[in-house]
Formats: sequence, structure tokens, C-alpha cells
Amino acid sequence: MEAKQGYRVEHDCVGESLIPENVYYGIHTQRATENFKITRRRTNPEMIKSVAEIKKACAITNFEAGVLSEKKKDAIVYACDEIIWGRYLDQFIVDPIQGGAGTSHNMNANEVIANIAIEHLGGKLGDYSIIHPNDDVNMGQSTNDVYPTSGKIALIRLLGETIESLKELESALISKAEEFDDVIKMGRTQMQDAIPIRLGQEFRAYSTVISRNIRLFKTACTVLKTVNMGATAIGTGLNADVSYMDKIVKNLAQVTDLELVQAEDLIDGTQNIDVFVHVSGLVKSCAISMSKIANDLRLMSSGPTCGFAEINLPARQAGSSIMPGKVNPVIPEVVSQVAFNCVGNDVAVTMAAEAGQLELNAFEPVIFYNLFESVETIGKAANTFVHNCILGITANAERTKNMVHNSYGIVTAFAPHIGYEKSVEVIHKAIEKNLPVKAVLISEKIMTEEEIDNILDVFSMTTPGIAKKN
Repeated sequence: MEAKQGYRVEHDCVGESLIPENVYYGIHTQRATENFKITRRRTNPEMIKSVAEIKKACAITNFEAGVLSEKKKDAIVYACDEIIWGRYLDQFIVDPIQGGAGTSHNMNANEVIANIAIEHLGGKLGDYSIIHPNDDVNMGQSTNDVYPTSGKIALIRLLGETIESLKELESALISKAEEFDDVIKMGRTQMQDAIPIRLGQEFRAYSTVISRNIRLFKTACTVLKTVNMGATAIGTGLNADVSYMDKIVKNLAQVTDLELVQAEDLIDGTQNIDVFVHVSGLVKSCAISMSKIANDLRLMSSGPTCGFAEINLPARQAGSSIMPGKVNPVIPEVVSQVAFNCVGNDVAVTMAAEAGQLELNAFEPVIFYNLFESVETIGKAANTFVHNCILGITANAERTKNMVHNSYGIVTAFAPHIGYEKSVEVIHKAIEKNLPVKAVLISEKIMTEEEIDNILDVFSMTTPGIAKKN
């Protein structure tokens, strides 16, 4: 094949192809873009950064092992640093969902790094006699240890960002718990009146579940720090120098500033990706918890005149194109939609993990695609939840108090004083006569008004023990 103006000729095992002369990727990358027009998206920047860090650590380790020259090492490290600093991201053009177990991503990185290094050494792009994508940049490696390790490093960092957003959500919920600590309202089970609860207690419970998810995410980050670098193709370490095998993860830990450890069983570390199912499940669980909170806020704010109307959500935008003045709970709605998407992503991750065969799972690209999306979107959902909803919530304290006092559910607080059977009679009479429980208790001379008011104390009804038992 003859080169055309503005193009260079590259070859692989399939044949030759024309590559634009000014691009840093090569033939493997170009074939991948031709084959995988799937999502119309690019690889997550954290995944690009992490693969550059891996290639840097590998170059340093191969030099220390005596199998890579200092000149080539320095050039490769230079190229990797350029990518780590955020340059050349436009050269990573492979669709994140791709066949080949991530080979296209790995080769995209190998080619870009090689060509940056070649240019740095004064050569022409595509002159792989100077720095070769496979022989030099990919020395001692396989896609099968580079790709999952890159994904783990990216996930650790993305989870770290999401943890910070969840901490902010936790703090906002605690603040509201303190603000609403003396606001009495009716608790509900199965959407029916139950017994009183303080609005602050409900918000405190919301903060607790978020706190629990934060702890679980931190644990997940620890689990993800076990990587299979040194495994090469199937975990046996073929084509990796013994000295390289011993040093690669230590050097990678230094490059990434993460406490990475090498898998004890590299074959297991290459075959099995159950850790991603675990992490995906935690992300889904967190998303579901956030959606439950969102559902509660939608219910409690329903109205404003014909619903619960216990709280007010900040008005964020007009809610209808036909109903003037209507305002909808758009922030809780988007939080729930993020949760629905996370559930779907988790199913995809689960199926992809199950589809592994023998020495490799070929479906890691779709796992990372969905996991990255879930982790990032719940973090962003938490952020908008805090700033566009939680911090602006107000309580309709007088309404919630009246609803409690007019509810038949408060008879439960009187049961220890008058007995279960008598409490049932009070409920029936209250319903029959359409009267509050208090009015029935007084009219039937079961209790005095003073006794009733003592029992109906906000904190007595919402703390352990028997309300105002003398």
C-alpha cells in the first residue's frame, strides 16, 4: 500500500491501513473505531489516566529489571506523564464498549504513548523502530492484567469522589435532623397511620443509611487495591521478567499513590472478576437507599393543599406546560431515576461477570462502562440532592402537630395506661362519632385532659418507654 498525502501506512496481522499522519494513535486503534461504533462515547478520563500510570510503572520496572534501555524508559515515562497531566486525551478514541476484553483500549494507549515518545526523541510518528507499542510500551504485560488493573484504579478514584459527595449529603441530612428535632408528625407503616415520630428522627435515619453506604464504599476501595499486574495473559506470568514480577505492583503503587497489592493467586486474579459484582451491588444498594429517601420526601411534600403537606421542598422550576403555577419535586425524581439506571447497570455487570470462560472474562469493557456510569451518577445525584433540595427543606410544624393530635394512631400511646381492649373501644367510638381520640377519652371519662396532654408530649411519644408513666 502506498502512502497518500497527509497519511502514513501502518500494518498489523490483518494487513495494512492508511493512518492520518498527524495522529498519535495507530492501526490497532483505527481498526477498533471502525469495528466498535457502539455508544458514541469516549473512554472515561480516569481510565485513560490509570492506564498511562500503569505503562509508566511498567517502563520503570522493566528498566530496573535490565530488559529496557534507559533511553526508551525515559521517553515512555515522558509520554505517560503527558497523558497523566491531561494532555492527548483526544487521541483515545476507542468506544468504551468493545470486543476483545479491552485489547483495543490497551493498544490505543500503547500506540499513543509510543508515538509521543517517538516524537520526543525526534522521530516521525509511526516509526516504531524507535519505540514499539508492543515490544517496548507493552513489555511484560498483557491486556488481561493491564485492563482490569486500570479499571480498578479508575474505580477507586471515582468512588473517592462519590464518597465526598455522599459525605456532604450525610452532613446536610444531619443538619436537617437537628433543625427538625422538635417537629412531631405521624409515622406511617404500609401507608397507614402508625404512631408519632419526630421529623428530625426521620432525617437522622436518612443520614445513618448514607453513613453506612460511605463505610461500605471505603471497604470496596480497599478490596479494589488487589491487582493482577504481572499475570500477563492468563496468570502464569509468561514473558514477564522475574524481577519485573516482583517489583511491578510496588512501583505502580508509588506511581499512583495508592496502596496497591499484588494478588496472591494471579490466575484467580485474571479469571475471576467477582469484585466488580460486589462493588456494583454496593453502588446499587446506595442508589436504592437514596431513592427511598427521595420517595419519602415526595410523599411528605405532596400537595400543597390535597396531600400530606408535612414539608416544603424548594421550588426549582415550573412543573407544567398546561397547569399554571404547578411545581413538581424534580430533584427527588431525578435521584430516583439515577437509582433505576444503577439497577439496570448492575444487571449488566452481573451478567457480564457470569459470562467469563476458563482463563479470562472477555466482557470487562461493558462492566467498566456501566460501573463508571453508576458510580459517577450517584455522586452527581447526591450533589444535586443536597444543594437543590435537602438544604432548602422547611417543615409545616403546626400542620404535622394537628395531624398527630387528630389521628387515631395516637391511641397506641394510651394503651399501656388503659389497656388494649379499652383502646380498641376508643378507636371505634372515635371513628363512629368522627371525633379525635382525645375528645373520646374525655367524654367517656377514661382520662383527664391533664393526663392526656402529659402523654401527648412530643418527646414522651417518640422515645423508648411508656409515655408519661408515673
